[in-house]
Amino acid sequence: MKRLIVVMIAAGFLFLSACSGERGKETFETAELEELQKNFTHARQLYREIIEKYPKSEYAAKAAERLKELEKK
Repeated sequence: MKRLIVVMIAAGFLFLSACSGERGKETFETAELEELQKNFTHARQLYREIIEKYPKSEYAAKAAERLKELEKK
C-alpha cells in the first residue's frame, strides 16, 4: 500500500512538471510573437515571467537569451 502511494505521488509530480513545461512553452511562443509585432515591452514582460515561474525549464534559458538580445535594442 505504501509503495502504491509513493508511486502515485511520484506520478503526480511528473504530471505537474510536464504541465508547467508546456505552459512555459506557450508563454515563450507568445513572447516571440510579441517580438515579431515589435511589442518589445510585453515580450520582455513575458520572458521575465517564464524565468520567474519556470526557472529550471529549457524555456527559462531561452527567455534569458532573448532578454539579453532585447536589451540591445
